[in-house]
Amino acid sequence: MTPLEDDLPDQEQAGPSGPCWTPALRPVVVGCGPAGLFAALTLALRGIPVLLLERGKAVSERLSDVHAFWKKGTLDPESHVHFGEGGAGTFSDGKLTSRSKNLRTGWVKRVLVDMGAPSDILVDVRPHIGTDRLMEVVVRLRKRLVEMGCEVRFGARMTDLIVDRGCLAGVVANDAEEIPSDRLILAVGQSADDAYRMLLARGVALAGKPFAIGLRIEHPQEWINRIQYGRWAGHPELPPADYFLTAKIEETGRSVYSFCMCPGGLVIGCSAREGGVITNGMSRCRRDSPYANSAVVVNVRVEDFGGEGPLAGLDFRRLWEERAFQAGGGDYRAPAQSLTGFLSGRSVAIRDRGSFLPGIREADLREVLPLFVGEALRRGFEAFERKMPGFITEKATLIGVETRTSSPVRILRGEDGQSVTLKGLFPCGEGAGYAGGIISSALDGIRAAERLADSLA
Repeated sequence: MTPLEDDLPDQEQAGPSGPCWTPALRPVVVGCGPAGLFAALTLALRGIPVLLLERGKAVSERLSDVHAFWKKGTLDPESHVHFGEGGAGTFSDGKLTSRSKNLRTGWVKRVLVDMGAPSDILVDVRPHIGTDRLMEVVVRLRKRLVEMGCEVRFGARMTDLIVDRGCLAGVVANDAEEIPSDRLILAVGQSADDAYRMLLARGVALAGKPFAIGLRIEHPQEWINRIQYGRWAGHPELPPADYFLTAKIEETGRSVYSFCMCPGGLVIGCSAREGGVITNGMSRCRRDSPYANSAVVVNVRVEDFGGEGPLAGLDFRRLWEERAFQAGGGDYRAPAQSLTGFLSGRSVAIRDRGSFLPGIREADLREVLPLFVGEALRRGFEAFERKMPGFITEKATLIGVETRTSSPVRILRGEDGQSVTLKGLFPCGEGAGYAGGIISSALDGIRAAERLADSLA
């Protein structure tokens, strides 16, 4: 038997393997990332095949668009690192770590292995899949959903909701097609600003949410290996070394921490709209790049947004992404600075242009960050050096900006998993403000699907 067919203990089971019931109207899932895919799978296992809408493209076409952006700086606003099959996680390290103690985590990993992920993820302490393997996994999972009766439509952007007396009555795709449905699992991810604005206009309750912003730092992987492994660095049985660092800045009450560390990885441009620069980290399954990178970020409070309303956080992060775009030269190159130059305030040439695509342009990174973030980072890097001597080096390069650590918006939902103001809307995943990363998003998608099924009963 495959993991999809196994009879699992109740607390691990994503859904019964046999048919359940057929609703009068087909449920819709919006978003083809981990939350949406596992929500669709959970319902399909209950005998409720769904319509899955994804505004981006399938992996093969999406990959071509992303490479065009990295090589030429040509951005397709509807097909990039954030939008498309597999969601933002497709172009990532494919980390499967999660702080959640949910016993279904094991089931999620077994499904991923059944779809082609390395079996090591079932036993590794810090499991990861890698971008190259993850692309294959999401394509196989989509094909399995189609075999189970689901319909998947790419290039189908949710542009409006049809509401009747406080209840969902349908979804509008691409400003034209009306799709009747009284139950919608919303798993759009955190980069669909237009979706948040449409929800607010439709009276869906939203709230601002704290998040974090900062920079990417890139070292030679061999340098991190030396720091972490000492005389054992270079041993063929040792994997590329990683790190996790935190610092509490008492003077400001801020926290500085490394995030999404990618040993043997690449720093990538992942702009989600025209006129903005965003960075992220990615690695392949073998983690064989000569560089190590990590985000280093500072917590941002809702009161820091400087605006009013639940979407002030979107405007806040947009501001700094636009600043980075301008500092990078206005062609999607990222502004970059040597770590020692950032700390000293002096001009220190970057020694290695590094891995970033579409490319970097030397700039003063304090100009692309809020003052409190720049100061916290300076103190944080000094604390990191005390914990990990050698971290501060002329070999390290900072690249800006990192703004997509989590969503600055939460779509409010009740105990039944539905929007507190729109019955039939089940928000979930990273874009809803309840998850972060592949595993937690998948788990939240499973929970949303179960609550939707319960509502049918």
